[in-house]
Amino acid sequence: MRTPHDLELARLTKRYGDTVAVDGIDHVFAPGSYVCLLGPSGCGKSSTLRMVAGHESVTEGAIRLNGRDISALPPAKRGTAMMFQNYALFPHLSVKDNVAFSLRMKGIGKADRHARAMKLLELVDMAHLSERLPTQLSGGQQQRVALARALISEPEVLLLDEPLSALDPFLRVRMRGELKRLQRELGITFLHVTHGQDEALALADEVVVMNNAVIEQAGPAREVFNAPKTEFVARFMGGHNVVTLNGARHAIRSDAVRIGPDGLPATVSAVEYQGDRVAVTTNVQGQEPIIAVMSDAAFYATDINPGAHVRLSWDEGRLHRLRA
Repeated sequence: MRTPHDLELARLTKRYGDTVAVDGIDHVFAPGSYVCLLGPSGCGKSSTLRMVAGHESVTEGAIRLNGRDISALPPAKRGTAMMFQNYALFPHLSVKDNVAFSLRMKGIGKADRHARAMKLLELVDMAHLSERLPTQLSGGQQQRVALARALISEPEVLLLDEPLSALDPFLRVRMRGELKRLQRELGITFLHVTHGQDEALALADEVVVMNNAVIEQAGPAREVFNAPKTEFVARFMGGHNVVTLNGARHAIRSDAVRIGPDGLPATVSAVEYQGDRVAVTTNVQGQEPIIAVMSDAAFYATDINPGAHVRLSWDEGRLHRLRA
């Protein structure tokens, strides 16, 4: 395990002509943590990652790694490595030579670079396929090779640009576990861009939610999900209703909304079976639709169907006031 290093963004800004892609963001990433940059398309998360990697120039501000400003350095001199969304493996090179390629460019001898490549291939459980070509691998196997190739330079920070987006859902869940295991074993910072809330919650020690070129909220995954500060974060993270009470906006988790004999009168507009639970969407006068999530056993013990009149309630302590 290596000594972790601070990564700091200071008033980091990226403009493309008149378009502001990243608008003066400040953030310090905890050393040795798994961080997910999360947000909708066009929010600035990928531009931020590419600036950290050195694949986009910085318009204003600074990127500091362990106190050193790396903003003007070429990618190979930064102490970072990037794993691209499309993996970008060389089709004519074996798995082993793909992983060792950057060491070859540095003039490291064949025996040494192959030994280091095999060590990393063992780490990602791909040593047994070291002589294969990329076209002979599955998507998940190609991802492991790309990960080993990014790690061979011994980066202080590993940057991942939507690394799971090309995988099928089953493999995506499996690879989430592999990424988390590797991050813990290596002890370095992983900075992972995604637009998937489930992915961020499953992986991240810290979630950084971006919207409209700025950071809306950052913190531990559980805190961001349970205590969203803004209406955008409440909606984007999912699982929350936004309600207006006494002129103020509040978030209430869908699983905290009860359907019972007392509370706000509502009309059921839709019912969605979700396996172990059922989401019941209701219309309440003066409010946006409110969703109540019930266990499937509780739902099927009732007679709730679209058009039914019900009442909604929740514990006041579960309400979370949002920033105006």
